[in-house]
Amino acid sequence: MKPWSVLALLLAVAGALGLRTAGLGNRPLHNDEAINATKLADLYELGAYKYDPHEFHGPTVYYFSLPFIALSRGDRSGAAEISFTTTNAVPRAGRKLTPGEEAGAARGEAGFTDAQLRLVTVGFGVALLLVLPLLRDGLGDVAMVWAALFFAVSPAFVFYSRYFIHEMLLVFFTLATLAAGWRYWRTRGVLWAGSTGVGLGLMAATKETFVLTVAALVFALAATGGWNGWRRRRSGLPKDDLGGDKSGRAGWRGRIPTGHLVFAGALAGVVWLLFFTSFFTNRAGLWDSLRTYQIWGQRAGGASPHIQPWWFYFERLLWFHPAKSPPWTEAGLLLLALVGMAAGFCGNLARVASPLLVRFLSFFTGALMLIYTVIGYKTPWCALNFWLGVILLAGLGASALLYSLRGLINRVMMNLLLGAVTLHLGVQAWLLTHPFTADRRNPYTYAQTSPHERALVARLKALARVAPDGPALMMKVISPESYWPLPWDLRGFKHVGWYEELPEDPYAPVVVCASRLGAALDEKSGKRWIMTGLYELRPNYFLELYVERGLWEKFVATLPREAD
Repeated sequence: MKPWSVLALLLAVAGALGLRTAGLGNRPLHNDEAINATKLADLYELGAYKYDPHEFHGPTVYYFSLPFIALSRGDRSGAAEISFTTTNAVPRAGRKLTPGEEAGAARGEAGFTDAQLRLVTVGFGVALLLVLPLLRDGLGDVAMVWAALFFAVSPAFVFYSRYFIHEMLLVFFTLATLAAGWRYWRTRGVLWAGSTGVGLGLMAATKETFVLTVAALVFALAATGGWNGWRRRRSGLPKDDLGGDKSGRAGWRGRIPTGHLVFAGALAGVVWLLFFTSFFTNRAGLWDSLRTYQIWGQRAGGASPHIQPWWFYFERLLWFHPAKSPPWTEAGLLLLALVGMAAGFCGNLARVASPLLVRFLSFFTGALMLIYTVIGYKTPWCALNFWLGVILLAGLGASALLYSLRGLINRVMMNLLLGAVTLHLGVQAWLLTHPFTADRRNPYTYAQTSPHERALVARLKALARVAPDGPALMMKVISPESYWPLPWDLRGFKHVGWYEELPEDPYAPVVVCASRLGAALDEKSGKRWIMTGLYELRPNYFLELYVERGLWEKFVATLPREAD
Protein backbone atom coordinates (compact mmCIF):
# COMPACT_ATOMS: atom_id res chain seq x y z
CA MET A 1 0.00 0.00 0.00
CA LYS A 2 1.13 3.52 -0.73
CA PRO A 3 1.89 5.74 2.30
CA TRP A 4 -0.94 8.17 1.51
CA SER A 5 -3.47 5.32 1.32
CA VAL A 6 -2.28 3.89 4.65
CA LEU A 7 -2.72 7.30 6.29
CA ALA A 8 -6.15 7.80 4.71
CA LEU A 9 -7.27 4.33 5.84
CA LEU A 10 -6.13 5.02 9.40
CA LEU A 11 -7.99 8.34 9.41
CA ALA A 12 -11.12 6.54 8.17
CA VAL A 13 -10.75 3.98 10.98
CA ALA A 14 -10.39 6.78 13.53
CA GLY A 15 -13.50 8.50 12.19
CA ALA A 16 -15.45 5.23 12.19
CA LEU A 17 -14.44 4.57 15.79
CA GLY A 18 -15.43 8.07 16.88
CA LEU A 19 -18.88 7.93 15.28
CA ARG A 20 -19.55 4.48 16.68
CA THR A 21 -18.42 4.99 20.27
CA ALA A 22 -19.53 8.53 21.18
CA GLY A 23 -22.56 8.32 23.46
CA LEU A 24 -22.81 4.58 22.83
CA GLY A 25 -25.26 4.08 25.68
CA ASN A 26 -27.55 7.02 24.89
CA ARG A 27 -30.23 4.86 23.21
CA PRO A 28 -32.36 2.49 25.31
CA LEU A 29 -31.94 -1.17 24.48
CA HIS A 30 -34.21 -2.46 21.74
CA ASN A 31 -36.25 -5.60 22.51
CA ASP A 32 -33.82 -7.75 20.53
CA GLU A 33 -30.79 -6.23 22.25
CA ALA A 34 -32.22 -6.96 25.69
CA ILE A 35 -33.07 -10.54 24.75
CA ASN A 36 -29.53 -11.03 23.44
CA ALA A 37 -28.23 -9.54 26.68
CA THR A 38 -29.97 -12.22 28.78
CA LYS A 39 -28.44 -14.97 26.67
CA LEU A 40 -25.02 -13.36 26.88
CA ALA A 41 -25.35 -13.08 30.67
CA ASP A 42 -26.08 -16.81 30.91
CA LEU A 43 -23.02 -17.57 28.80
CA TYR A 44 -20.72 -15.12 30.56
CA GLU A 45 -21.69 -15.99 34.12
CA LEU A 46 -22.86 -19.60 33.90
CA GLY A 47 -21.14 -20.87 30.76
CA ALA A 48 -24.60 -21.84 29.52
CA TYR A 49 -25.61 -21.48 25.86
CA LYS A 50 -27.91 -23.64 23.75
CA TYR A 51 -28.91 -22.77 20.21
CA ASP A 52 -32.66 -22.28 19.74
CA PRO A 53 -33.88 -22.91 16.17
CA HIS A 54 -37.05 -20.88 16.74
CA GLU A 55 -35.55 -17.54 17.78
CA PHE A 56 -32.42 -15.51 18.50
CA HIS A 57 -30.32 -16.54 15.43
CA GLY A 58 -26.82 -18.00 15.72
CA PRO A 59 -24.27 -18.20 18.53
CA THR A 60 -21.34 -16.12 17.24
CA VAL A 61 -22.54 -12.79 18.64
CA TYR A 62 -22.55 -14.24 22.17
CA TYR A 63 -19.19 -15.97 21.99
CA PHE A 64 -17.45 -13.05 20.30
CA SER A 65 -18.92 -10.70 22.92
CA LEU A 66 -17.06 -12.47 25.72
CA PRO A 67 -13.64 -10.83 25.22
CA PHE A 68 -15.23 -7.39 24.78
CA ILE A 69 -17.19 -7.79 28.01
CA ALA A 70 -14.17 -9.14 29.85
CA LEU A 71 -11.97 -6.23 28.74
CA SER A 72 -14.56 -3.58 29.57
CA ARG A 73 -15.98 -5.10 32.75
CA GLY A 74 -14.72 -2.26 34.92
CA ASP A 75 -16.28 0.49 32.74
CA ARG A 76 -19.75 1.44 33.95
CA SER A 77 -20.23 4.67 32.07
CA GLY A 78 -22.72 5.59 29.41
CA ALA A 79 -25.78 3.52 30.28
CA ALA A 80 -28.43 2.81 32.83
CA GLU A 81 -27.88 -0.27 35.00
CA ILE A 82 -29.49 -1.85 38.06
CA SER A 83 -27.70 -0.86 41.22
CA PHE A 84 -28.67 -4.02 43.14
CA THR A 85 -26.29 -6.96 43.11
CA THR A 86 -28.76 -9.69 44.04
CA THR A 87 -29.88 -12.66 41.99
CA ASN A 88 -33.06 -12.55 39.97
CA ALA A 89 -35.21 -14.80 37.82
CA VAL A 90 -35.39 -13.34 34.33
CA PRO A 91 -37.99 -14.60 31.83
CA ARG A 92 -36.62 -16.89 29.17
CA ALA A 93 -35.67 -14.58 26.36
CA GLY A 94 -38.41 -13.92 23.86
CA ARG A 95 -40.98 -16.37 25.25
CA LYS A 96 -44.25 -15.12 26.70
CA LEU A 97 -44.81 -16.57 30.16
CA THR A 98 -47.81 -18.24 31.63
CA PRO A 99 -49.51 -16.04 34.25
CA GLY A 100 -47.26 -15.51 37.21
CA GLU A 101 -44.48 -17.72 35.91
CA GLU A 102 -40.96 -16.75 36.88
CA ALA A 103 -38.49 -18.62 34.70
CA GLY A 104 -34.89 -18.34 33.65
CA ALA A 105 -31.45 -18.88 35.05
CA ALA A 106 -30.47 -17.35 38.36
CA ARG A 107 -27.65 -14.95 37.69
CA GLY A 108 -25.42 -12.74 39.73
CA GLU A 109 -24.65 -9.11 39.25
CA ALA A 110 -24.88 -9.09 35.42
CA GLY A 111 -23.67 -5.51 35.54
CA PHE A 112 -23.33 -5.02 31.80
CA THR A 113 -24.02 -1.49 30.70
CA ASP A 114 -25.84 -0.82 27.45
CA ALA A 115 -22.59 0.55 26.05
CA GLN A 116 -20.61 -2.54 27.02
CA LEU A 117 -23.11 -4.83 25.31
CA ARG A 118 -22.67 -2.91 22.05
CA LEU A 119 -18.87 -2.99 22.01
CA VAL A 120 -18.81 -6.22 20.01
CA THR A 121 -20.78 -4.72 17.12
CA VAL A 122 -18.70 -1.54 17.30
CA GLY A 123 -15.59 -3.69 16.98
CA PHE A 124 -16.83 -5.59 13.96
CA GLY A 125 -18.22 -2.43 12.38
CA VAL A 126 -14.79 -0.79 12.54
CA ALA A 127 -12.96 -3.98 11.55
CA LEU A 128 -14.79 -3.91 8.21
CA LEU A 129 -12.42 -1.16 7.13
CA LEU A 130 -9.37 -3.24 8.04
CA VAL A 131 -10.45 -6.04 5.67
CA LEU A 132 -10.36 -3.73 2.63
CA PRO A 133 -6.57 -3.95 2.06
CA LEU A 134 -7.10 -7.62 1.14
CA LEU A 135 -9.09 -6.35 -1.85
CA ARG A 136 -6.64 -3.58 -2.71
CA ASP A 137 -5.31 -5.09 -5.94
CA GLY A 138 -8.89 -5.56 -7.15
CA LEU A 139 -10.23 -2.21 -6.02
CA GLY A 140 -7.17 -0.01 -6.39
CA ASP A 141 -5.84 2.35 -3.70
CA VAL A 142 -8.22 5.20 -4.51
CA ALA A 143 -11.34 2.99 -4.53
CA MET A 144 -10.21 1.25 -1.35
CA VAL A 145 -9.81 4.56 0.50
CA TRP A 146 -13.14 5.94 -0.65
CA ALA A 147 -14.90 2.70 0.24
CA ALA A 148 -13.32 2.89 3.72
CA LEU A 149 -14.54 6.47 4.14
CA PHE A 150 -18.04 5.51 3.01
CA PHE A 151 -18.14 2.57 5.45
CA ALA A 152 -16.95 4.89 8.20
CA VAL A 153 -19.76 7.44 7.74
CA SER A 154 -22.69 5.51 6.20
CA PRO A 155 -25.60 6.26 8.56
CA ALA A 156 -26.92 2.70 8.25
CA PHE A 157 -23.55 1.15 9.06
CA VAL A 158 -22.88 3.59 11.89
CA PHE A 159 -26.30 3.13 13.47
CA TYR A 160 -26.29 -0.67 13.38
CA SER A 161 -22.67 -0.87 14.52
CA ARG A 162 -24.12 0.54 17.76
CA TYR A 163 -26.82 -2.13 17.93
CA PHE A 164 -26.33 -5.38 19.86
CA ILE A 165 -27.74 -7.74 17.25
CA HIS A 166 -26.26 -10.24 14.80
CA GLU A 167 -26.32 -8.25 11.56
CA MET A 168 -22.98 -6.44 11.81
CA LEU A 169 -21.15 -9.69 12.48
CA LEU A 170 -22.84 -11.31 9.48
CA VAL A 171 -21.82 -8.42 7.24
CA PHE A 172 -18.24 -8.50 8.52
CA PHE A 173 -17.93 -12.25 7.95
CA THR A 174 -19.40 -11.79 4.47
CA LEU A 175 -16.77 -9.20 3.55
CA ALA A 176 -14.01 -11.31 5.12
CA THR A 177 -15.16 -14.33 3.10
CA LEU A 178 -15.25 -12.25 -0.09
CA ALA A 179 -11.75 -10.94 0.60
CA ALA A 180 -10.35 -14.40 1.38
CA GLY A 181 -12.00 -15.78 -1.75
CA TRP A 182 -10.46 -12.99 -3.83
CA ARG A 183 -7.02 -13.66 -2.39
CA TYR A 184 -7.44 -17.34 -3.17
CA TRP A 185 -8.50 -16.53 -6.72
CA ARG A 186 -5.37 -14.43 -7.13
CA THR A 187 -2.89 -16.79 -5.48
CA ARG A 188 -4.40 -20.29 -5.28
CA GLY A 189 -2.91 -20.41 -1.78
CA VAL A 190 -4.32 -23.22 0.32
CA LEU A 191 -4.41 -21.00 3.43
CA TRP A 192 -6.68 -18.58 1.61
CA ALA A 193 -8.91 -21.50 0.64
CA GLY A 194 -9.09 -22.44 4.32
CA SER A 195 -9.79 -18.84 5.31
CA THR A 196 -12.70 -18.75 2.87
CA GLY A 197 -14.11 -21.90 4.46
CA VAL A 198 -13.77 -20.46 7.96
CA GLY A 199 -15.57 -17.31 6.79
CA LEU A 200 -18.46 -19.36 5.40
CA GLY A 201 -18.66 -21.32 8.65
CA LEU A 202 -18.82 -18.12 10.69
CA MET A 203 -21.53 -16.73 8.41
CA ALA A 204 -23.55 -19.90 8.96
CA ALA A 205 -23.06 -19.67 12.74
CA THR A 206 -24.17 -16.04 12.85
CA LYS A 207 -27.57 -15.88 11.20
CA GLU A 208 -29.80 -18.13 9.14
CA THR A 209 -30.07 -15.55 6.36
CA PHE A 210 -26.48 -16.33 5.38
CA VAL A 211 -28.01 -18.74 2.84
CA LEU A 212 -29.34 -15.73 0.92
CA THR A 213 -25.82 -14.30 0.73
CA VAL A 214 -24.42 -17.64 -0.40
CA ALA A 215 -27.11 -17.88 -3.09
CA ALA A 216 -26.12 -14.42 -4.35
CA LEU A 217 -22.43 -15.41 -4.32
CA VAL A 218 -23.10 -18.54 -6.36
CA PHE A 219 -25.19 -16.56 -8.83
CA ALA A 220 -22.47 -13.92 -9.10
CA LEU A 221 -19.81 -16.54 -9.85
CA ALA A 222 -21.97 -18.11 -12.56
CA ALA A 223 -23.05 -14.78 -14.03
CA THR A 224 -19.51 -13.41 -14.08
CA GLY A 225 -18.27 -16.55 -15.81
CA GLY A 226 -21.12 -16.36 -18.34
CA TRP A 227 -20.51 -12.68 -19.03
CA ASN A 228 -16.78 -13.19 -19.46
CA GLY A 229 -17.36 -16.13 -21.80
CA TRP A 230 -19.77 -14.08 -23.92
CA ARG A 231 -17.35 -11.15 -23.99
CA ARG A 232 -14.42 -13.41 -24.90
CA ARG A 233 -16.28 -15.02 -27.79
CA ARG A 234 -17.55 -11.68 -29.02
CA SER A 235 -14.12 -10.02 -28.92
CA GLY A 236 -12.00 -12.99 -29.96
CA LEU A 237 -9.91 -12.80 -26.79
CA PRO A 238 -7.73 -15.66 -25.50
CA LYS A 239 -9.47 -18.32 -23.42
CA ASP A 240 -7.81 -17.25 -20.17
CA ASP A 241 -8.60 -13.53 -20.52
CA LEU A 242 -11.23 -12.90 -17.85
CA GLY A 243 -11.01 -9.14 -17.66
CA GLY A 244 -7.46 -8.51 -16.52
CA ASP A 245 -6.17 -5.94 -14.10
CA LYS A 246 -3.66 -3.10 -14.14
CA SER A 247 -0.78 -5.52 -13.77
CA GLY A 248 -1.80 -7.21 -17.02
CA ARG A 249 -2.84 -10.41 -15.25
CA ALA A 250 -6.29 -11.90 -15.25
CA GLY A 251 -5.78 -13.76 -12.00
CA TRP A 252 -6.61 -17.05 -13.70
CA ARG A 253 -4.79 -20.04 -12.23
CA GLY A 254 -6.59 -22.93 -13.90
CA ARG A 255 -9.02 -25.28 -12.22
CA ILE A 256 -9.41 -25.23 -8.47
CA PRO A 257 -7.77 -28.31 -6.93
CA THR A 258 -10.25 -30.69 -5.33
CA GLY A 259 -8.10 -30.82 -2.22
CA HIS A 260 -8.48 -27.10 -1.71
CA LEU A 261 -12.27 -27.37 -1.92
CA VAL A 262 -12.26 -30.24 0.57
CA PHE A 263 -10.01 -28.30 2.94
CA ALA A 264 -12.27 -25.21 2.78
CA GLY A 265 -15.39 -27.31 3.30
CA ALA A 266 -13.82 -29.17 6.21
CA LEU A 267 -12.92 -25.95 8.02
CA ALA A 268 -16.41 -24.56 7.41
CA GLY A 269 -17.79 -27.75 8.92
CA VAL A 270 -15.52 -27.53 11.95
CA VAL A 271 -16.66 -23.97 12.65
CA TRP A 272 -20.30 -25.04 12.24
CA LEU A 273 -19.74 -28.00 14.58
CA LEU A 274 -18.01 -25.98 17.31
CA PHE A 275 -20.50 -23.15 17.53
CA PHE A 276 -23.77 -25.05 17.13
CA THR A 277 -22.78 -27.74 19.62
CA SER A 278 -21.77 -24.98 22.05
CA PHE A 279 -18.24 -26.41 21.88
CA PHE A 280 -19.35 -30.05 22.29
CA THR A 281 -21.90 -29.47 25.05
CA ASN A 282 -25.11 -29.58 22.95
CA ARG A 283 -25.28 -32.34 20.32
CA ALA A 284 -28.85 -31.41 19.38
CA GLY A 285 -27.60 -28.05 18.13
CA LEU A 286 -26.40 -29.61 14.86
CA TRP A 287 -29.86 -30.87 13.93
CA ASP A 288 -31.45 -27.69 15.21
CA SER A 289 -29.18 -25.64 12.94
CA LEU A 290 -30.75 -27.43 9.96
CA ARG A 291 -34.40 -27.59 10.95
CA THR A 292 -34.40 -23.86 11.70
CA TYR A 293 -34.71 -23.21 7.96
CA GLN A 294 -38.18 -24.74 7.90
CA ILE A 295 -39.23 -22.45 10.74
CA TRP A 296 -37.74 -19.29 9.24
CA GLY A 297 -39.01 -20.23 5.80
CA GLN A 298 -42.57 -20.11 7.08
CA ARG A 299 -41.99 -16.62 8.47
CA ALA A 300 -40.43 -15.38 5.25
CA GLY A 301 -43.49 -16.66 3.42
CA GLY A 302 -45.90 -14.60 5.49
CA ALA A 303 -46.27 -16.07 9.00
CA SER A 304 -44.72 -13.00 10.65
CA PRO A 305 -45.64 -9.47 11.77
CA HIS A 306 -42.59 -8.18 9.86
CA ILE A 307 -44.05 -8.50 6.36
CA GLN A 308 -43.31 -5.26 4.51
CA PRO A 309 -43.77 -3.89 0.94
CA TRP A 310 -40.98 -4.31 -1.61
CA TRP A 311 -39.81 -0.69 -1.32
CA PHE A 312 -39.30 -0.89 2.46
CA TYR A 313 -35.48 -0.81 2.33
CA PHE A 314 -35.21 1.79 -0.41
CA GLU A 315 -37.52 4.19 1.41
CA ARG A 316 -35.17 4.15 4.39
CA LEU A 317 -31.91 4.21 2.49
CA LEU A 318 -32.68 6.62 -0.34
CA TRP A 319 -35.28 9.13 0.85
CA PHE A 320 -36.90 9.16 4.28
CA HIS A 321 -38.45 12.48 5.22
CA PRO A 322 -41.09 12.42 7.96
CA ALA A 323 -42.68 15.62 9.21
CA LYS A 324 -40.52 17.91 11.38
CA SER A 325 -37.39 16.01 10.45
CA PRO A 326 -34.41 16.50 8.16
CA PRO A 327 -34.48 14.35 5.02
CA TRP A 328 -32.41 11.21 5.43
CA THR A 329 -30.69 9.79 2.36
CA GLU A 330 -27.75 7.68 1.25
CA ALA A 331 -28.72 7.99 -2.41
CA GLY A 332 -25.29 9.44 -3.23
CA LEU A 333 -23.73 6.06 -2.50
CA LEU A 334 -26.11 4.29 -4.86
CA LEU A 335 -25.38 6.78 -7.65
CA LEU A 336 -21.64 6.28 -7.20
CA ALA A 337 -22.18 2.51 -7.16
CA LEU A 338 -23.94 2.70 -10.53
CA VAL A 339 -20.94 4.62 -11.90
CA GLY A 340 -18.62 1.92 -10.57
CA MET A 341 -20.71 -0.83 -12.13
CA ALA A 342 -20.69 0.93 -15.51
CA ALA A 343 -16.92 1.39 -15.38
CA GLY A 344 -16.43 -2.30 -14.62
CA PHE A 345 -18.55 -3.51 -17.48
CA CYS A 346 -16.84 -1.12 -19.89
CA GLY A 347 -13.62 -2.89 -18.93
CA ASN A 348 -11.42 0.21 -19.10
CA LEU A 349 -8.27 -0.48 -17.06
CA ALA A 350 -7.65 3.26 -16.85
CA ARG A 351 -10.72 3.57 -14.62
CA VAL A 352 -10.87 0.37 -12.53
CA ALA A 353 -8.12 -1.90 -11.24
CA SER A 354 -9.95 -5.16 -11.98
CA PRO A 355 -13.08 -5.23 -14.18
CA LEU A 356 -13.43 -8.88 -13.20
CA LEU A 357 -13.93 -8.03 -9.52
CA VAL A 358 -16.28 -5.14 -10.35
CA ARG A 359 -18.49 -7.40 -12.44
CA PHE A 360 -18.59 -10.01 -9.70
CA LEU A 361 -19.50 -7.40 -7.08
CA SER A 362 -22.15 -5.98 -9.40
CA PHE A 363 -23.85 -9.33 -9.94
CA PHE A 364 -23.55 -10.20 -6.24
CA THR A 365 -24.99 -6.90 -5.03
CA GLY A 366 -27.80 -6.83 -7.57
CA ALA A 367 -28.82 -10.42 -6.83
CA LEU A 368 -28.80 -9.94 -3.05
CA MET A 369 -30.72 -6.67 -3.34
CA LEU A 370 -33.36 -8.43 -5.45
CA ILE A 371 -33.62 -11.34 -2.99
CA TYR A 372 -34.18 -9.06 0.00
CA THR A 373 -36.65 -6.96 -1.98
CA VAL A 374 -38.76 -9.93 -3.05
CA ILE A 375 -38.90 -11.62 0.37
CA GLY A 376 -41.82 -10.24 2.34
CA TYR A 377 -40.10 -10.58 5.74
CA LYS A 378 -38.16 -7.35 6.24
CA THR A 379 -36.44 -5.60 9.10
CA PRO A 380 -34.36 -2.50 8.34
CA TRP A 381 -31.01 -3.90 9.51
CA CYS A 382 -31.19 -6.63 6.85
CA ALA A 383 -30.44 -3.92 4.26
CA LEU A 384 -26.80 -3.92 5.44
CA ASN A 385 -26.25 -7.19 3.60
CA PHE A 386 -26.66 -5.69 0.13
CA TRP A 387 -25.58 -2.18 1.14
CA LEU A 388 -22.16 -3.72 1.77
CA GLY A 389 -21.79 -4.31 -1.97
CA VAL A 390 -23.21 -0.88 -2.79
CA ILE A 391 -20.50 0.81 -0.71
CA LEU A 392 -17.72 -1.25 -2.30
CA LEU A 393 -19.05 -0.28 -5.73
CA ALA A 394 -19.42 3.34 -4.61
CA GLY A 395 -15.71 3.40 -3.81
CA LEU A 396 -15.05 2.06 -7.29
CA GLY A 397 -17.35 4.70 -8.75
CA ALA A 398 -15.49 7.49 -6.96
CA SER A 399 -12.20 6.13 -8.28
CA ALA A 400 -13.55 5.81 -11.83
CA LEU A 401 -14.74 9.41 -11.82
CA LEU A 402 -11.37 10.67 -10.63
CA TYR A 403 -9.44 8.65 -13.20
CA SER A 404 -11.79 9.86 -15.95
CA LEU A 405 -10.90 13.50 -15.35
CA ARG A 406 -7.93 15.30 -16.83
CA GLY A 407 -6.14 18.16 -15.10
CA LEU A 408 -5.35 18.85 -11.48
CA ILE A 409 -8.16 21.38 -11.00
CA ASN A 410 -10.82 18.99 -12.23
CA ARG A 411 -9.61 16.25 -9.91
CA VAL A 412 -9.45 18.62 -6.96
CA MET A 413 -13.03 19.72 -7.64
CA MET A 414 -14.19 16.09 -7.86
CA ASN A 415 -12.44 15.27 -4.59
CA LEU A 416 -14.17 18.23 -2.97
CA LEU A 417 -17.54 17.00 -4.30
CA LEU A 418 -16.90 13.49 -2.99
CA GLY A 419 -15.77 15.01 0.30
CA ALA A 420 -19.05 16.92 0.52
CA VAL A 421 -20.99 13.67 -0.01
CA THR A 422 -18.92 12.04 2.74
CA LEU A 423 -19.44 14.96 5.12
CA HIS A 424 -23.19 14.93 4.50
CA LEU A 425 -23.31 11.22 5.34
CA GLY A 426 -21.24 11.79 8.46
CA VAL A 427 -23.51 14.59 9.69
CA GLN A 428 -26.55 12.36 9.18
CA ALA A 429 -24.82 9.54 11.05
CA TRP A 430 -24.15 11.82 14.02
CA LEU A 431 -27.73 13.13 14.06
CA LEU A 432 -29.20 9.63 13.86
CA THR A 433 -27.06 8.39 16.75
CA HIS A 434 -27.53 11.39 19.02
CA PRO A 435 -30.58 13.70 18.88
CA PHE A 436 -32.61 11.22 16.77
CA THR A 437 -31.18 8.02 18.22
CA ALA A 438 -34.48 6.72 19.67
CA ASP A 439 -36.80 8.89 17.59
CA ARG A 440 -39.47 7.32 15.39
CA ARG A 441 -38.41 9.79 12.66
CA ASN A 442 -35.11 7.90 12.44
CA PRO A 443 -35.27 5.60 9.37
CA TYR A 444 -33.31 2.87 11.16
CA THR A 445 -35.31 2.64 14.38
CA TYR A 446 -37.84 -0.19 14.33
CA ALA A 447 -40.18 -0.82 17.26
CA GLN A 448 -37.58 1.12 19.22
CA THR A 449 -37.84 1.32 22.99
CA SER A 450 -38.88 4.79 24.13
CA PRO A 451 -36.61 6.82 26.45
CA HIS A 452 -39.61 6.76 28.83
CA GLU A 453 -38.73 3.14 29.59
CA ARG A 454 -35.57 4.31 31.34
CA ALA A 455 -37.64 6.76 33.37
CA LEU A 456 -39.94 3.89 34.40
CA VAL A 457 -36.99 1.73 35.47
CA ALA A 458 -35.50 4.64 37.41
CA ARG A 459 -38.81 5.15 39.23
CA LEU A 460 -39.05 1.44 40.09
CA LYS A 461 -35.53 1.50 41.56
CA ALA A 462 -36.39 4.61 43.53
CA LEU A 463 -39.47 2.87 44.95
CA ALA A 464 -37.39 -0.15 45.91
CA ARG A 465 -34.97 2.05 47.83
CA VAL A 466 -37.72 3.17 50.20
CA ALA A 467 -39.58 -0.17 50.34
CA PRO A 468 -39.00 -2.35 53.42
CA ASP A 469 -38.07 -5.30 51.21
CA GLY A 470 -35.63 -3.33 49.04
CA PRO A 471 -34.74 -5.33 45.92
CA ALA A 472 -37.07 -8.08 47.17
CA LEU A 473 -40.00 -5.73 46.51
CA MET A 474 -42.77 -7.67 44.79
CA MET A 475 -43.88 -6.43 41.35
CA LYS A 476 -46.28 -7.59 38.69
CA VAL A 477 -45.79 -6.69 35.03
CA ILE A 478 -48.89 -7.27 32.90
CA SER A 479 -48.67 -6.88 29.14
CA PRO A 480 -50.40 -8.75 26.29
CA GLU A 481 -47.50 -7.83 24.01
CA SER A 482 -43.75 -8.10 24.54
CA TYR A 483 -42.62 -6.31 27.69
CA TRP A 484 -38.95 -6.41 26.70
CA PRO A 485 -36.49 -4.82 27.52
CA LEU A 486 -38.01 -4.61 31.03
CA PRO A 487 -36.98 -8.15 32.07
CA TRP A 488 -33.35 -7.25 31.42
CA ASP A 489 -33.53 -3.82 33.03
CA LEU A 490 -35.33 -5.23 36.09
CA ARG A 491 -32.90 -8.13 36.52
CA GLY A 492 -31.75 -6.78 39.88
CA PHE A 493 -35.15 -7.37 41.47
CA LYS A 494 -35.85 -10.68 43.21
CA HIS A 495 -39.62 -11.04 42.79
CA VAL A 496 -41.17 -9.97 39.49
CA GLY A 497 -44.20 -11.75 38.01
CA TRP A 498 -44.79 -11.55 34.26
CA TYR A 499 -48.34 -11.82 32.90
CA GLU A 500 -49.99 -11.76 29.48
CA GLU A 501 -53.40 -10.78 30.86
CA LEU A 502 -54.91 -9.47 34.05
CA PRO A 503 -54.75 -12.23 36.68
CA GLU A 504 -57.52 -12.81 39.19
CA ASP A 505 -55.45 -10.97 41.76
CA PRO A 506 -53.57 -8.22 39.89
CA TYR A 507 -52.35 -6.44 43.00
CA ALA A 508 -48.80 -6.24 44.33
CA PRO A 509 -46.95 -3.35 46.00
CA VAL A 510 -45.96 -2.25 42.48
CA VAL A 511 -47.93 -3.08 39.32
CA VAL A 512 -46.91 -2.19 35.76
CA CYS A 513 -49.82 -2.72 33.38
CA ALA A 514 -50.45 -2.10 29.69
CA SER A 515 -52.86 0.83 29.35
CA ARG A 516 -54.86 -0.93 26.64
CA LEU A 517 -56.06 -3.44 29.25
CA GLY A 518 -58.01 -0.68 31.01
CA ALA A 519 -57.07 -2.06 34.43
CA ALA A 520 -58.14 1.01 36.46
CA LEU A 521 -56.60 -0.55 39.56
CA ASP A 522 -56.79 2.75 41.42
CA GLU A 523 -60.55 3.01 41.07
CA LYS A 524 -61.20 -0.69 41.63
CA SER A 525 -59.14 -0.65 44.82
CA GLY A 526 -60.86 2.39 46.27
CA LYS A 527 -57.61 4.37 45.88
CA ARG A 528 -55.63 1.89 47.95
CA TRP A 529 -53.43 1.79 44.84
CA ILE A 530 -52.43 4.98 43.08
CA MET A 531 -51.85 5.32 39.34
CA THR A 532 -48.65 7.35 39.49
CA GLY A 533 -47.57 7.63 35.87
CA LEU A 534 -48.00 6.68 32.23
CA TYR A 535 -44.87 5.56 30.35
CA GLU A 536 -44.41 4.83 26.66
CA LEU A 537 -42.59 1.51 26.17
CA ARG A 538 -42.59 1.60 22.36
CA PRO A 539 -44.32 3.89 19.85
CA ASN A 540 -48.01 4.07 20.84
CA TYR A 541 -47.68 1.34 23.47
CA PHE A 542 -48.09 2.66 27.02
CA LEU A 543 -47.67 1.20 30.50
CA GLU A 544 -49.42 2.41 33.64
CA LEU A 545 -47.60 2.36 36.98
CA TYR A 546 -49.70 1.56 40.04
CA VAL A 547 -48.17 1.79 43.53
CA GLU A 548 -49.67 0.69 46.83
CA ARG A 549 -50.74 3.89 48.61
CA GLY A 550 -48.59 3.48 51.71
CA LEU A 551 -45.46 2.82 49.64
CA TRP A 552 -46.22 5.78 47.40
CA GLU A 553 -46.65 8.14 50.35
CA LYS A 554 -43.36 6.90 51.77
CA PHE A 555 -41.66 7.58 48.44
CA VAL A 556 -43.20 11.04 48.05
CA ALA A 557 -41.92 11.96 51.51
CA THR A 558 -38.35 11.47 50.25
CA LEU A 559 -38.73 13.93 47.38
CA PRO A 560 -37.10 17.35 47.75
CA ARG A 561 -39.44 20.07 48.95
CA GLU A 562 -39.83 23.40 47.24
CA ALA A 563 -38.76 26.36 49.35
CA ASP A 564 -41.68 28.23 50.95
